[in-house]
Amino acid sequence: MAETAEPIKRALVSVADKKGLVEFCRSLTEEFKIEIVSTGGTLKTLREGKVSAIEISKFTNFPEIMDGRVKTLHPKVHGGILARRNQDEEIMEQNHILPIDLVVVNLYPFIETVSKENVTLAEAIENIDIGGPSMVRSAAKNNKYVGVIVDPDDYSLILEEIKKNGGSLSQETRSSLATKAFTHTANYDTVISGYLSSLNEQDFPDRIFAKYQKKEIMRYGENPHQKAAFYIDTTKTGNGVGNAIQLQGKQLSYNNIADTDTAIECVRSFEEPTCVIIKHANPCGVATDDDITKAYQKAFAADATSAFGGIIALNRKLEEKTAQQIIDNQFVEVIIAPGISSSAQEILSSKENIRVLEMEKMNALSPGFKFLSVTDGLLVQEADSGAVSAKDLKVVSSREPSAKEIQDCLFAWKVCKFVKSNAIVYAKDNQTVGVGAGQMSRIDSAQIAASKAKERGFETQGCAMASDAFFPFRDGVDVAASVGITSIIQPGGSIKDDEVIEAANEADIAMIFTGMRHFRH
Repeated sequence: MAETAEPIKRALVSVADKKGLVEFCRSLTEEFKIEIVSTGGTLKTLREGKVSAIEISKFTNFPEIMDGRVKTLHPKVHGGILARRNQDEEIMEQNHILPIDLVVVNLYPFIETVSKENVTLAEAIENIDIGGPSMVRSAAKNNKYVGVIVDPDDYSLILEEIKKNGGSLSQETRSSLATKAFTHTANYDTVISGYLSSLNEQDFPDRIFAKYQKKEIMRYGENPHQKAAFYIDTTKTGNGVGNAIQLQGKQLSYNNIADTDTAIECVRSFEEPTCVIIKHANPCGVATDDDITKAYQKAFAADATSAFGGIIALNRKLEEKTAQQIIDNQFVEVIIAPGISSSAQEILSSKENIRVLEMEKMNALSPGFKFLSVTDGLLVQEADSGAVSAKDLKVVSSREPSAKEIQDCLFAWKVCKFVKSNAIVYAKDNQTVGVGAGQMSRIDSAQIAASKAKERGFETQGCAMASDAFFPFRDGVDVAASVGITSIIQPGGSIKDDEVIEAANEADIAMIFTGMRHFRH
């Protein structure tokens, strides 16, 4: 049987999040006769709820000072929390220190504060909690005798256990609560450190601390034999898949989330009505049009075979017509859009396993950092937010590209950024017609893109070709010429650029350099 402490006689309660507070404390006082000591706004809330509580200044015999900055930083508070039972009684008696058996504290809303637009440094600083973390850490350290609660969601479970144990908490529970408490304060400090580092332009601080909160345990990871969980960044404000609202369907899988993230990133690159279909982390069909339904039709037609079981992302509201088209055309794992009409939802509900996600900020870019774990380490880099426009392009071929060719090249370039390297994309009329992804050789990617276009009945004559990195040899251009490509967009920068440009000139291909590479390994 788990060891229990003496019955809880006194609790110190000081919380920013007052959810469930009054009901919880009323149970402590009325059912279990536990004395409550409280502070500031918490005390006011309790008294308004007609819950008996002692003001902290009367408990310490010292006033709250400096506009509440100093109220719990007192020996009677920390001595009461840290006291070792059956060991420190003499010193406690000498200093008139009363034991505190339960600490209920959650911290100033620093995360919420700095997430607001136009928050000032002064506002942020005033929302750095000092006394709260100190009390939480003291209680967690002394969990042999003291319970600590930092999460209002734990209130009901704690009450059940107190009732079951005759007014006490088991050592197992106190230990578990202590672990949660230290995690709570560690995350809090991490967020503060990250915020101040951002102000000081510390892009790459000396140490990186985790600031992620577990959202859910997954059925499995990338493969069924791998355990997995999904964590979300507690400092972000809703630009990612973790903050999307799931309207229907099964739980998102590990691969669903990874692919949906790519779909969101890709569709955000376009201002026009655009549909992106992702399969195994690669765009298999992308198209823009003046109408989102037409964009979907073109994206699906680009590679209907690969679209089966894919992820569909739209940058416009999903209406009834488009939803019906999707249901009629294909099996789909995930659909995500900035809005889903009620009529569209009704249509999609006929396929209850389809995961339907709504995310308001589909067009908001997500700058920041990308992380890749390696054995005993972490690679950190800026997110690839690089983009080019027509004015950034450098024509290096003898022939100037037409306005139509420039448009096709820029479209292909946007898509190519999200294709695994080595990446080749063929496109025409704002539609992908062939995608070659993830090959060890760029020539292989070019040949695969051509082959996929041919298999699906696309005419490659007059298409644009995008390459995520430079051509190391002319052979990729020769493949393009053989299938009728008339324009190529690529970063440039190879020691064999002259040879590559010569191949383009021989084939009367307009070649454009961007000066920017988009490796996506």
